Amino acid sequence: MKLPRARRSRRGRIEIIPMIDVMLFLLATFMLASLSMQNLHSIAVNLPRGQAQRTPSSMPVTLTVTQDQRLFLNKTPVTLDTLADTLKPMIEGSQSSVIVAADRSAPSGIVVEAMLETRKAGAEHFMIAVKHPE
Repeated sequence: MKLPRARRSRRGRIEIIPMIDVMLFLLATFMLASLSMQNLHSIAVNLPRGQAQRTPSSMPVTLTVTQDQRLFLNKTPVTLDTLADTLKPMIEGSQSSVIVAADRSAPSGIVVEAMLETRKAGAEHFMIAVKHPE
């Protein structure tokens, strides 16, 4: 009777190509997830450039002034007449701070008038949103 030969033991191989594919997929997934976690409560405007500290993690109200002098409170369109009435319930429970995100081309007069109306509603602190220079 003939016995089969014992197979030579082969050394295991680690395939690196599938591992690279999985790592790139995970990298793209985490990048997209982190971008979607940003909490923006304003309309996109062309902010002026400047150096500023990061805002605290709480949820302040954002007052947005666009280039064509439209006003928004957390993406809700308002006018100068309705600004104080709309803002008052928003800041009653918070620390009464408002982020002002004014377009670079917006007239400064409308920005000042909007800030004065928010002061009438009870806002005490203003933070100006700027774009960090690159």
